[in-house]
Amino acid sequence: MKKYDVIVIGSGCGLIIVEEAVSHGLKVALVDKGPLGGTCSNVGCIPSKMLIFAADRITELQEAKKLGIEADIKSINFNFIMERMRKTVSKSRKQIRQSIIGTDKLDYYEGEGQFTDEYTIKVNGQTIKGDKIFIAAGSRPLIPTLKGLEDVDYLTNESALELKERPPSLIIIGGGYVAVEFGHFFAAMGTKVTILEMADRLVLAEEPEISALLKKELSRRMDVYTGVRAKEVKKNGNKGTVTVDDVKTGREKQFTAQKIMIAVGRRSNADLLKLENTGVAVDKRGFIKVNKYLETKKKNIYAVGDINGQQMFTHVANLEATLVIENALHGSKTKMDYSAAPHAVYSHPQIASVGLTEESAGKTHKILVGRAKYSDTAQGEAMVEKSGFAKAVVEEASNKILGFHIIGPYAPILIQEVIDTMASGGTTDNIFSAMHIHPAIPELIPEVLSNLKSPATKNKG
Repeated sequence: MKKYDVIVIGSGCGLIIVEEAVSHGLKVALVDKGPLGGTCSNVGCIPSKMLIFAADRITELQEAKKLGIEADIKSINFNFIMERMRKTVSKSRKQIRQSIIGTDKLDYYEGEGQFTDEYTIKVNGQTIKGDKIFIAAGSRPLIPTLKGLEDVDYLTNESALELKERPPSLIIIGGGYVAVEFGHFFAAMGTKVTILEMADRLVLAEEPEISALLKKELSRRMDVYTGVRAKEVKKNGNKGTVTVDDVKTGREKQFTAQKIMIAVGRRSNADLLKLENTGVAVDKRGFIKVNKYLETKKKNIYAVGDINGQQMFTHVANLEATLVIENALHGSKTKMDYSAAPHAVYSHPQIASVGLTEESAGKTHKILVGRAKYSDTAQGEAMVEKSGFAKAVVEEASNKILGFHIIGPYAPILIQEVIDTMASGGTTDNIFSAMHIHPAIPELIPEVLSNLKSPATKNKG
C-alpha cells in the first residue's frame, strides 16, 4: 500500500490543491478517471461558451434590423463550430496531462477511486492511503425517472457536444441554466427548439421579473412551455415524442422532435465513491455535507466544488479549493463566504446575478429596491435596448448592497463592479464615489442605485 501526504480525487478545482500541495514538497496522489480538467474545461463552461459565442453573433445579425441594418446570413457551418470547440477541449486535455505526468512528487491514478476505509482508496486494483484527502469529484447530469426514456437516444449537455450534424428539431426537458443556454445555441444554428419546464417559470434562482423577460425573449425564437410536467417519452420512427401534463389543469399534450435533450439539473458524484466506508455524510440530495471550512464530518477529509452542492459554479469551486488548502496546510481558519458569489447565464438575453433576491433579502432585512432599464442610459438608448434592465436590493439602514441582478447585453461584465463592491464590504456610496464613463453601459449601475425605494413603492423601469 502506497502512502501519501495528500490524496486529491478529481482534476477540476482539485488541480489547485494538487499544485499547492506539491509546491510545499508534499507527496501527492491524484485520482481521476478522466478526462483531465474536470467538468468546466471538458463538458461545461469552456466548450459550451465557445458554441454560444457563435450563437450570439448570429442572433445579433438577426436582430440588426432595429438599428436600420438589413443583414442576411448566407450559411452556418455547424460542423466547423463544433469541431473548433472539440479541438480546443482536446488541446487543453493534452496540456493538463503533460503537466501532471511531468510533475515530481505527484502520482496520477487514472481510474475511478472508491473508499475501502476511512483514509484508504482503491483504484485500478491498487490501494493507497492519505493523511489528508480532498474530494473534488464533481457532478454529472441528473437523469429523471421518466417512462420510456431508456428506450430513446437522448442528449445531455455532455453528449450534445459530440454531435456531428445539426438536429432539425430538438425538445429540451428542463428550464434551468443548461436548458436555456443550449436552447439559445441550437435555435441560432437553425434548429426548431421546444423547451418544456415543469415549474411556472424558467431559471428559478433568478428574480421573477428576470425569468419573465427571459421567457418572453426566448419565445421569439423558440417554443417555451412552463408549468408542464414530462410524463413519458416514446420513440417515434427516427424521432422522439414527449407527453406532458399541464401542472394546473392536468391536460395532456404531446411534442415530437428529431432529438430530445435532458437538462433538469446536476447530481453529485458522491454516490460513486463508497463514502459509507469513511464516515463522511451526505445530504438528502446526495451531496457531501461540509461546514463553513469545507470540512466533512471526518477529520482531514474535505469536499470542494460541485460535489458539496453549495454553489455549483467553477469560480466558486476554485475559491473553495484555494481556501481549503490554505486552511489544511497552513493552519488558517478561514470560512467560505458565498455572499458575493456571482453567476451568469449565457442565454440571449444574458443574465448575471450576485447576492440575495428581493424575496430572500426581505425575510431578514429592511430593504430598498432599485430598478433601471438599459434605455435609461445614453448608451442603452443608442443600442436600442428596450427590454433589458437591472435590479438592486439594498439594506436600508446601511446602504449595503445585498443583491444585484441584470438581464441584457454584457450582463456578466457589467455586474463585476457590484461584485467587487460587495466583496470588499462596500455600500452604494462606493459606487457613486467613482466616475463612470459617459456615455457607456456601466452607467446603468449607478442609475439603478439612484432609484432605490421601499419594495411597496412602484420602482422606475
